Amino acid sequence: MFINIINFPPVKAGKDDAFQNWFSWSNEQYSTHKGFISRKLLKPREGGNYVGVVEHETYDTFMAMHTSSTQAEARKRVGLLLEGNPVPHFHELVVS
Repeated sequence: MFINIINFPPVKAGKDDAFQNWFSWSNEQYSTHKGFISRKLLKPREGGNYVGVVEHETYDTFMAMHTSSTQAEARKRVGLLLEGNPVPHFHELVVS
């Protein structure tokens, strides 16, 4: 299994609800892609920025989604809500 952990930059003031709505919308869009397993949004308990966790069957299925028109549209929409760019970290599941 391939896992992408995304460190999101700060959400623009007053855009928190819109960001969470965007994440839900983008989950629906991404779920149609081959190899998609799950995508979750985490919020720190004691302040800080959101983190996303994306699970895909393989790196190749993830990259097919990541380079799709779906991703381009999602990136365009979220860019209006964030104070910077998300930072991805790629991982392979070793032990479950």
